[in-house]
Amino acid sequence: MLSILRALRDDGPVSRAELGDRLGLTRPRLTGEIERLIKAGFITEAGMAASRGGRRSTLVEIHPRLRFAAVDLGAGSIDVEVVNGRLETLAAYREPADIRKGPKPILHRVGELLAKARAEGVYDRLDGVGIGVPGPVSFRDGVPVSPPIMPGWDRYPVRELLAREHGCPVVVDNDVNIMAVGERHGGVARSVDDFLFVKIGTGIGCGIHLSGGVYRGVDGCAGDIGHIQVDAGGPTCSCGNTGCLEAVFSGAALARDALAAARSGASPALAERLSKSSQLNAKDVADGAAEGDVVCIKLIREGGRRVGGVLAALVSFANPSMIVIGGGLAQLGHVLLAEIRSVVYRRSLPLATGNLPVVLSELSGRAGVTGAAVLASDAAFEQIP
Repeated sequence: MLSILRALRDDGPVSRAELGDRLGLTRPRLTGEIERLIKAGFITEAGMAASRGGRRSTLVEIHPRLRFAAVDLGAGSIDVEVVNGRLETLAAYREPADIRKGPKPILHRVGELLAKARAEGVYDRLDGVGIGVPGPVSFRDGVPVSPPIMPGWDRYPVRELLAREHGCPVVVDNDVNIMAVGERHGGVARSVDDFLFVKIGTGIGCGIHLSGGVYRGVDGCAGDIGHIQVDAGGPTCSCGNTGCLEAVFSGAALARDALAAARSGASPALAERLSKSSQLNAKDVADGAAEGDVVCIKLIREGGRRVGGVLAALVSFANPSMIVIGGGLAQLGHVLLAEIRSVVYRRSLPLATGNLPVVLSELSGRAGVTGAAVLASDAAFEQIP
């Protein structure tokens, strides 16, 4: 039944005959499953299919009334979308927000944005909600667990609260996992079953997509590569340890190093930008590198070298068929990508890298909400009796 719903969600209306052929289902079983799904209100008939030489088959499609909410919480932003059963966007809202304010004000704002969509007639009721958060999540329990950059969120009942508020199934996951799901559904990794999605932003994480699904580990924290130590004498990380990848190269780390380079005068480009603003960010470094500033290029390359070293170890361990780079620091572009590629190809065995593309995300900032929508729909489909 789940395979039928996913096929109609992802591919659109299809004839009963073609659906049975595609999924390898006998006619009696297919008929029984379709009738159950029609009765449950998840699919509907959509007219007659084109003739295949005999009796014309009836088209079936995902029910147009279905609505899912997709929420992607970043360290400094909220993304909310409401989609239909085909996961087509009907309403979208994006605004800055500080995740450190805690769960109550952040989730209250999410509720306000969804209420706005409802008031605008986008939906009457939701059939599922998917939400990603920038920290470790117990996928089984639907709660964040000791997230380093999310004070006040530890064990907060996110799934329980949203399910009670909206009266539908809710799935909560780490933000990089939902990005991996999104990229697999509609990005550069579509049709790729084994790949790594690396988010480089305020933090660093890795969505591990193996054998057609996300590998989360026993407790849901697989892929937390941002806290792999890369420099024993490095700066203290938000997790309390020293020299983590995230502490030496992430949005916060790059801003810190850029500020030091500007104040010391080592980077004229960054010093000029600092004179016009009270702070620096990744875009300043990217712009400086585009202008040929040596220090900016060095900062990006050094970061790429660190990330590439960790990814080379993962390639040797998991042997993925693709690596996708996303997150806010993906805007550093091909200087960063080239350095990551160089280290991965140089430090991994030729057998593992001979056909290994390392590419930028196609979905960019929409990978998270796309993946959240997929997970929301899956959660709703799995609840059908």
